[in-house]
Amino acid sequence: MGQFQPVRGTHDLLPENFRHHKWVTDIACETAELYGFDEMDPPVFEFTSVFARTMGESSDVVTKEMYSFHSRSDENLLTLRPEFTAGICRAFVSNGLYNQVPFKVFARGPVFRYERPQKGRQRQFHQIDLEILGVPSSQADIEVISVGYHILKRLSIAENCTLCINTLGDQACRVQYRDLLIAHLEPYKSELSEESQLRLYRNPMRIFDSKSERDQEIIADAPFLRDHLNDLSKVFFDEVCEGLELLDIPYRLAPNLVRGLDYYTHTAFEFVTDTLGAQGAVIAGGRYDGLIEQLGGRATPGIGWAGGVERLAMMAKSVKARRRPIALVPHGNDAAVQARVLAKELREAGYMIDMSYSGNMKRRLAHANKNRAQVALLLGQHELVRGVVTVRDMETGEQHEVSLSSLTKYLDQYR
Repeated sequence: MGQFQPVRGTHDLLPENFRHHKWVTDIACETAELYGFDEMDPPVFEFTSVFARTMGESSDVVTKEMYSFHSRSDENLLTLRPEFTAGICRAFVSNGLYNQVPFKVFARGPVFRYERPQKGRQRQFHQIDLEILGVPSSQADIEVISVGYHILKRLSIAENCTLCINTLGDQACRVQYRDLLIAHLEPYKSELSEESQLRLYRNPMRIFDSKSERDQEIIADAPFLRDHLNDLSKVFFDEVCEGLELLDIPYRLAPNLVRGLDYYTHTAFEFVTDTLGAQGAVIAGGRYDGLIEQLGGRATPGIGWAGGVERLAMMAKSVKARRRPIALVPHGNDAAVQARVLAKELREAGYMIDMSYSGNMKRRLAHANKNRAQVALLLGQHELVRGVVTVRDMETGEQHEVSLSSLTKYLDQYR
């Protein structure tokens, strides 16, 4: 039976779990709309070069975690999306949307990464994603963080999350800091993990993300980028922090929070929680002013974040209940035919109608009760002749006859 089990690292979103999952993403989408974001959906796979350029040829995602395959028609290497930002930026460039800035979009859906399955993390998982392209000012940074915080508040989990924030400075700062960091790490080169030795001259800031305990001991005494900012970068970060304070969004400065790729600038942030075991991010993002150029487009600033839906859903306990249907219970062949017509009319009027396919009256009412119907509409030969339907309240058991012509209006109370 092994071949009939879900593939390792995937899981079935059965109706109850899907309803909870959808509630989380709907809350996120509705909140983003309040800030003027439109929803979009880039393709679920792209040319591999799109992700290699935007996530870094040497990054763990590109070298170890992407699901890539060759197209049947040619030799192009394609990859299932491991995140949304690259596809959204590629869509911006390939559709020539430069005249539509600020380009503010929200996206949601499955993403794919080959990694060890663990609590809240699968090989096929789901993300919500928010991006602003074309706004160079700190106002965009404040807004995207505000949307994330607002979503967490609406999910009633903001109090269990901490906003950690740092600045990466501008490109000039990063060039100078890179030399300082390499100078600090070089004496310890032989003690660094093999992976960090490879990163030392290629991408030294990524050593901050190392899982090696010895690497973390060595990097602990490294100079902070925040202490080597130019005046422009200091002003930018001060504006972001002041904007968050104005909006009563609590935050904690995190000097070791970095993004290793060169096109990341200024703000980097994460909403982290320890309620799921080891501390982890539920929403993470930053400013990427050089990313569009990496894709061959015109210089266009950008900032955004992504959030893990499974993790958010695990934290958000409450959920919008499933709509309670109205059960339609016919008795007899003539009534069954008329019931199908009546069900069509009521559904077109916006009512959720449940009608079992077979069984006597008792069995059909038992089905309606199991399905948590609010009311049952009883329709038999007696009702057909008189042009009425018997409406039974499934909570109280009370019954009323209602004419078919006024039934839609009568059922308004059960919407």
